[in-house]
Amino acid sequence: MAKWFNSEGLVQFSVANHIARITLNRPDKRNALSGALMRELQGALLEADDLIDVNVIILEGAGKDFCAGYDLMSTYANQAHERADPSIYRRTVRGFDDDCWSVERFNEMTGMIFKVHKPVIAKVQGNCMAGGTDLALQCDMIVAAEDAKIGFPATRANGSPPNHMWIYHCGPQWAKRLLMTGDCIWGRDAVKIGLVLEAVPADQLDAAVDELARRVSFVDGDLLAAHKRIVNLAMELQGAGTLQRLATEMDARAHLAQGPRRTQFKADMTAHGMKVALKNRDEPFGDGMVKLNANL
Repeated sequence: MAKWFNSEGLVQFSVANHIARITLNRPDKRNALSGALMRELQGALLEADDLIDVNVIILEGAGKDFCAGYDLMSTYANQAHERADPSIYRRTVRGFDDDCWSVERFNEMTGMIFKVHKPVIAKVQGNCMAGGTDLALQCDMIVAAEDAKIGFPATRANGSPPNHMWIYHCGPQWAKRLLMTGDCIWGRDAVKIGLVLEAVPADQLDAAVDELARRVSFVDGDLLAAHKRIVNLAMELQGAGTLQRLATEMDARAHLAQGPRRTQFKADMTAHGMKVALKNRDEPFGDGMVKLNANL
């Protein structure tokens, strides 16, 4: 019986040949991140980290997408409920500190990818948006399909990434370019700026990830843990741990913004629903894709 992992079907977990495979399993919701899914994911990561027979972990999404982001429908529904329901517990709608507290609790689950001792490889296909990037960029290596779509469009009106690993993958200028526009980048271009390790044709993604995991799995787990923790400590010396806390606070600050685009998004959500709100937010940006110079 599993020690850490109790599944209600939102996450699938398996182990074979020293490789643990963790699959986000909400394909009908494009693997959008809910609190329940994140709790299962945290348990699966701890299970894989605790199993002696596991040397490496693959994180993937069922269906066409890796992860389309946070489950905004449930988020906004919960906030509407919070406004109407007095409670002795914290409510994100009450103010800055409560919002920070709520996001920090969620980030503890996302940050488990960085904290587990064993290396985690993200297999990214289809959409890897917003919260999906919060997961993928916490992984030790990312292999993407060339036609995978990676980005955080919510930075146009909704907030800032509460897990900020962008600068450690693609540097300050590209981090600003992507976050200040909310534009997305294809997997084939993401590899050119260092956002992902490797990009392959979609029909070769499974084989590429399996081969990388197979090669990593040949190394003993304790040595892999040493390699991971040395590199992660170097990132922490560069401020990665502190930055995550600051990113949470800046995201909460952004939620309080009263600029016209933020205000319009909230008004559209109330009056017309998610589809119209997203359309009005993103329409001025056209297709919203980064166009890299072909010579890069």
